[in-house]
Amino acid sequence: MNSPAMNIPIMPIPMPIPMPITMTNTSRQNGVTLVELMIVIAIVGIIATVGYPSYINVSQATYRAAAQSDLMALAGALERHKLANYTYHGAGASGANTGVPAVFATYSPSQESASNKRFDLTISNMNTNGTAYTITATPVTAGGMADNGVLVYFSDGRKAWDKNNNGSISASEYCWQC
Repeated sequence: MNSPAMNIPIMPIPMPIPMPITMTNTSRQNGVTLVELMIVIAIVGIIATVGYPSYINVSQATYRAAAQSDLMALAGALERHKLANYTYHGAGASGANTGVPAVFATYSPSQESASNKRFDLTISNMNTNGTAYTITATPVTAGGMADNGVLVYFSDGRKAWDKNNNGSISASEYCWQC
C-alpha cells in the first residue's frame, strides 16, 4: 500500500536558537567595604587609647629604675672615695664637695651615652665634716621624664622620690616604689 498521493512535506527539525549569554553576578568580589574598614580603624583606636597610657607608665617606671640603679652606683663610688680619702669631701667634679660627681659626670652608667640620659646625677648636699651626703637624680628637662620627680639617696641608706614633683619630700615619699 504505497500510495504516492501521500505527500507529506518533510520539515527539518528546528534547532534551538542560541540565547545571548548574560553576565550574572554569581561570584562575590574580593576586598573590604568602607564600613568594615571603619570598624577596624575604630577598634584599633580604642585599643591604642587604652594601651598608650599603660605603655607610658611602664616605660617611665623602667627609666626610674635605671636612675635608682645609677644612684646606687654613685653611692658605691662615693663609698670608695671615702675609703681612699677618709672623707666624702672632694668627690665632686674638680674636687668640689657638691654638684656634678667626679664619676659619671657626663653619662649615666645604666644608659649608653649622654644623648640617652634621662636623669642628671648630682651630689646635692654634704655635711661640713664630710661624713654624710645626699645625692639626687633629677629628670632631664628634654626627656619624657621631665615631670616625674627627683629621686634622692641619703648616705644613711634612706631613699626618697618626690612623686608629686612639688620640690619637697613628704613623709609618705621616703621610698622609691611609693
